[in-house]
Amino acid sequence: MGMPHTAERWTAEQVRALPADGNRYEVIAGELFVTPAPSFDHQDAVQRLFRPIQEYLERTRAGYAALSPAHIELGPDTLVQPDLFVVPLVGGRRPRRWSDITRLLLAVEVLSPSTARADRTVKRRLFQRAGVPEYWIVDVEARLVERWRPGDARPEIVIDALAWQPDPAHAPLVIELPPLFAAILD
Repeated sequence: MGMPHTAERWTAEQVRALPADGNRYEVIAGELFVTPAPSFDHQDAVQRLFRPIQEYLERTRAGYAALSPAHIELGPDTLVQPDLFVVPLVGGRRPRRWSDITRLLLAVEVLSPSTARADRTVKRRLFQRAGVPEYWIVDVEARLVERWRPGDARPEIVIDALAWQPDPAHAPLVIELPPLFAAILD
């Protein structure tokens, strides 16, 4: 996440009105964050994580996966755009409007040099306070995922197989991390 803009206290409504100029704009507790376009490796990582999550959710109907850009409003002064996120179905279907999303089942951020500090602090605390069951911070260079849950003081560091089970009625999704990172970096 880029440097925060501190000239004023921002609202989600003000952020939605900003121009589409290639930057990602987010506001957390009234603080504006501006992030430049991500790297190719970053986008590759997001896509490679999205595919198995999307396929799993299509089979299980345990939620709906989406990618940013997005407008996830977690309060009047908080609007975020996780790289990848999963939301509950609304009436058995995907949400139709951003305002239909009132909670997240999973939020995923792929680290970039400009976002690492904020992803690990500001956004992590936000997602924990909001009760997001899992927040994954994907560190492609280190070839690991930091898994955070609402009550965690420290993350679970996952380097082999990442298992996610949003609905106990279904077997978990298992993502093998070594081949995922090898496909991105090797």
